[in-house]
Amino acid sequence: MDRAALDQLSRDDLIALLLAQQARIAELERRLGLNSRNSGKPPSSDGLKKPPRVRSLRETTGKQTGGQPGHPGKTLRRTETPDVTINHSPAACAACGAALSEAMATDHIARQMFDLPEPKPLIVTEHRAHGCRCGACGAQTRAAFPDGVSAPVQYGPRISAFVLYLLHDQLLPEKRLARLMADLFGVTLAAATIARISRECATRYAGFVDAVRALIAAAAVKHLDETGFRIGGRTQWLHIASTLRLTFYRVSPKRGSLPANVTGIVVHDHWKPYYTMTGVRHALCNAHHLRELKALVEIEKEDWARRMQRLLRRACHASNLAREQGVPLKPGLIALLERCYDTILADGLAFHETQPALARALGTGKRRGRPPRRVGHNLLLRLSTRKTDVLRFLTDPLVPFSNNLAERDGRMMKVRQKISGGFRSMEGAMEFAVIRSLLSTARKQGWDILQTLNANPNRLIADLRAA
Repeated sequence: MDRAALDQLSRDDLIALLLAQQARIAELERRLGLNSRNSGKPPSSDGLKKPPRVRSLRETTGKQTGGQPGHPGKTLRRTETPDVTINHSPAACAACGAALSEAMATDHIARQMFDLPEPKPLIVTEHRAHGCRCGACGAQTRAAFPDGVSAPVQYGPRISAFVLYLLHDQLLPEKRLARLMADLFGVTLAAATIARISRECATRYAGFVDAVRALIAAAAVKHLDETGFRIGGRTQWLHIASTLRLTFYRVSPKRGSLPANVTGIVVHDHWKPYYTMTGVRHALCNAHHLRELKALVEIEKEDWARRMQRLLRRACHASNLAREQGVPLKPGLIALLERCYDTILADGLAFHETQPALARALGTGKRRGRPPRRVGHNLLLRLSTRKTDVLRFLTDPLVPFSNNLAERDGRMMKVRQKISGGFRSMEGAMEFAVIRSLLSTARKQGWDILQTLNANPNRLIADLRAA
């Protein structure tokens, strides 16, 4: 708006314009103060201005950092059956210089070195299917080849498992994977061969992943999350459903494509479409709440947010101690925490009721709907209306404090996208989702990854532990 247009405005219009600009400036300044520590922004968005981490969102325990007393620890241990033993004997006496031999040894000190074996050429196994002529009728009968031996020349299952592990678990791009296989093992792989191995694996284990999905849907508590996924140059969506033992990934063109036939409790980050699910109860991620409260403390300087932040941390600490001891929280403690919660909410709402109304953004004019509210006011209303879901971790030992499980399960999927820039086709993304579901579930189940990639899917389904 230029000077001439401003001269045409009345005093009231100028005041309204000034208030709207102040509101806009405050909102922009607030956005500048947001980062990965006090909002839902990813750490990659911090760039080179990433703030130093001076304090964790977790409540202090008063313990020293590092391993605690009684922690078993892990270190390299001696073995009683070494593969190779090399004896070293002194050639001459250190005192007089006389010659010494192995026969004169009186004792020894042993040190062990663990190392990888020298790379060896590939083991080539030739299968010969012999034909035999019957002495009674003269008919020719040829033996059948074993399952999986289907081509005149092919790579074996160990190479396929290793390729799948590097491609989908360690997230190596195809060209680097091919170079690694050539450098370490002398195996020459084309991109088409790698793609074929991946496609056949996804087809083989599709039934296993369906079984995992069914077990998660029926679990007492499951974690849900979603994240953007670049496929064919467009933004699609990766949906995550997981438990402590199971992980299921699903690719969809719609963010609102929610899982069906789900029962029990769903833990999520308060994305509103989750509340359209029927037949479930909800538990909200309090790690998200702590980040939002941190922004209100650092930017808006709202005292109620600091008190709520402290209360949630202490409630988390109390529930963790009770869970470690295998006992529920005492009803009296739960009641005390809920009273403190209600008091903080009341104080926060009273504070916001005394604040002047926000001006509408420039250019919006008159419109229907509620007037704009401050960020802290919106959070207060959410914490008030969803109190049961926010504090469900206090009354149900199976419900965690946060949705970090699903966020961790989704983190490496985003790393894959950063490494390779996305997927060329929906089919490739779906194959990746199937194989990552298999690998993540196998790791949670405690299975050997390479053996899992060659195992019978039906046997894996039978061995699945839901809890």
